Amino acid sequence: MEYVTGIRETKEKELDELMSGALSGQEVSVKGAVHVIRDMGEISFVILRKSRGTLQCLFKKERFSEIRMHEGMTVRVTGILNPESRAPGGFELEATEAEILSAPAPDTAMPLPIGKWKMNTSLETRLSLRPISLRNLRERAVFKIQEGIVRGFRDFLYQEHFTEIRTPKIVAGNAEGGANVFRLEYFGKKAFLAQSPQFYKQMMVGVYDRVFETGPVFRAEKHNTVRHLNEYTSLDFEMGYIESFRDIMDMEAAMLQYVLEFLKREYAKELSMLSVSLPSASRIPSVRFDEAKRLVSEKYNRNIRSPYDLEPEEEMLIGRYFKEEYDSDFVFVTHYPSRKRPFYAMDDPEDKRYTLSFDLLLGGLEITTGGQRIHSYEEQVKKMKDRGMDPAEFEDYLMIHKYGMPPHGGLGIGLERLTMKLLGEGNVRETAMFPRDVTRLEP
Repeated sequence: MEYVTGIRETKEKELDELMSGALSGQEVSVKGAVHVIRDMGEISFVILRKSRGTLQCLFKKERFSEIRMHEGMTVRVTGILNPESRAPGGFELEATEAEILSAPAPDTAMPLPIGKWKMNTSLETRLSLRPISLRNLRERAVFKIQEGIVRGFRDFLYQEHFTEIRTPKIVAGNAEGGANVFRLEYFGKKAFLAQSPQFYKQMMVGVYDRVFETGPVFRAEKHNTVRHLNEYTSLDFEMGYIESFRDIMDMEAAMLQYVLEFLKREYAKELSMLSVSLPSASRIPSVRFDEAKRLVSEKYNRNIRSPYDLEPEEEMLIGRYFKEEYDSDFVFVTHYPSRKRPFYAMDDPEDKRYTLSFDLLLGGLEITTGGQRIHSYEEQVKKMKDRGMDPAEFEDYLMIHKYGMPPHGGLGIGLERLTMKLLGEGNVRETAMFPRDVTRLEP
């Protein structure tokens, strides 16, 4: 009889321990993938790829004449760990033993030069070969930073007494309205992929007061732009007992401040690798929608073509204006027109043409949409009817209003867009591990 009692200690060391210096001069073992081989004649430098970085191993040909290393192999290497200022991390493993754990298929060459800092291949090629291109150190750094954004988001909201929830992604109704939904056949019934967790996070405010979720959302929009994906990760939170929609903006600003400091502290290596200088969120300007349009129209001599929406060029100019005038990369644009907001958005009681809602722009691109929701049953039913909607089709959702909800509001943040803007990438597909757009369903 054997018992499983937990993680067993292994003799192989991880990179952080190796680079700490505590094992300098000692014999150690390490497992990793062969990332790059530099053959210098009598010696070879084999760079092993680990989850947190790389380790340089020195192989002397006289000792390892029987072993032929290839990129893509996974190996176990044992040797003496020595200080070496020219090696990544300042340490080098002088190999005394090596064991091949696995090898690529015979006669298989690496399809991309993943050992180079920049692979100098097209984005389409990198996306088609995504399982391989993601092994590149630069590509990996992007998604480690993205990991840090999610970690910081979660950590901050836990501290602010939010409860993490998980909502269904196969739904019977369409939260946002419109036709941009993926339809499914669900055991003979009509179903959709969720456009957002909106209805469910509002429901859960009535349970936990403050809730959040990180998860996929799906938009069947036939866009083919550098800013749109058909599946992306949304960082959502919803909070009750608010005094104003500005409470949501305050919470987001505080969250961003926390996340940016968290990245600087916990992901400094990756930020340095990518030469990223993070923006400040300490003081974020706020401007009304109509005022923002007027300001950029006057400063940049641009006619206002659509009074009810922001065109991408206008978003870019608003970002430029607040960078030039206030040295801010972020700007809240508030009071969007009611006709451009969903039916659950609360109208401004002082002017019902506008809503108590906002977008947050970063570098001239919308990364967040949020605002205050209608919590009154009568008001919600009336707004539905005013829009030609049948309240009977939303019976489950209206249950929360019918049986009492506090004043509440929330937001959703596009994780890939936020990552793209923080890292200065030019295409949102660069910051999606396996992007889904109008043309791409694989790998």
